[in-house]
Amino acid sequence: MPLLIAGSIATDHLMSFPGRFSDSLVVDQLDKLSVSFLVEDLEVRRGGCAANICFGLGNLGLRPVLVGAVGEDFAEYRSWLQRHNVDCDSVHVSQTRHTARFVCTNDSSHAQIASFYAGAMSEAREIELQPIVDRVGEPDYVLIGPDDPEGMLRHTDECRQRGYKFVADPSQQLAFGDGKMIRPLIDGAEILFSNEYEADLITQKTGWSREDILSRVGTWVVTLGAAGVRIDREGEESITVEAVPEIEKVEPTGVGDAFRAGFLAALGWGLSLERAAQVGCLLAVYVVEQVGTQEYVLSRADFLERCTSTYGAEASADIDPHLKTLHP
Repeated sequence: MPLLIAGSIATDHLMSFPGRFSDSLVVDQLDKLSVSFLVEDLEVRRGGCAANICFGLGNLGLRPVLVGAVGEDFAEYRSWLQRHNVDCDSVHVSQTRHTARFVCTNDSSHAQIASFYAGAMSEAREIELQPIVDRVGEPDYVLIGPDDPEGMLRHTDECRQRGYKFVADPSQQLAFGDGKMIRPLIDGAEILFSNEYEADLITQKTGWSREDILSRVGTWVVTLGAAGVRIDREGEESITVEAVPEIEKVEPTGVGDAFRAGFLAALGWGLSLERAAQVGCLLAVYVVEQVGTQEYVLSRADFLERCTSTYGAEASADIDPHLKTLHP
């Protein structure tokens, strides 16, 4: 059964300035600010939470269905995702807006000047899920990740009306949303994903206790950074899974997206929640060891070797029959 992954699709434009921004700023003239900086380099990285999750699922041998809105400048990115097993046939293409874009310049002191252009992402609210389901079949899950808020609410409401099992992953939108928005995004979810900080935001903004939330969702998966992941279900003992040791910690952006991909892939294989968390942690470590969210190359042999060294031979034996990576 297919996985529908709804959420943001974007590109990141990352630049480095060798000096310090503060050397070019006159404090009492900031209301007349007009400055430019000659940067040393430009890196264009593919990103967006939904696209990152789909990339991870595709690398594990699944064929996820990407649901989101882009501009006509998406052609090269589309080709890249299709080469990595992602179904892009239901992506909405705006006739007037560019694909969402994050433009950021960092200086030598790690100060940052950045802008985010939502662009075509705002048209995600125009996407109806039923025609996608008619094309690909009844979904195993619909993951609803950070996106245009109206689009997130529409997708969640449609899942409830049509009986699609949905995964709530509000992530970055929790900082901007209030309880009125967050409560309907998570109520009734089969799975709720968050990190530890976001878990506190959810309880604070919804006014629901941890127990209240567990009574409204099937499974709450909380990532704990270097401490691994905790899985909670109402009336059951928590399951805790340790993280996979990284060879070298390079850059953490996109680690959560990779974890979600691995977790959902393992559930699709029919594995337990503990195994799902282990596969999620395994995939996540490949992202933290690279710059960029979709730059890792997944080797089947290496994946199973790292699984055995961290979680033991039994875990590796359970995962082995299902694992179909793009590389041997």
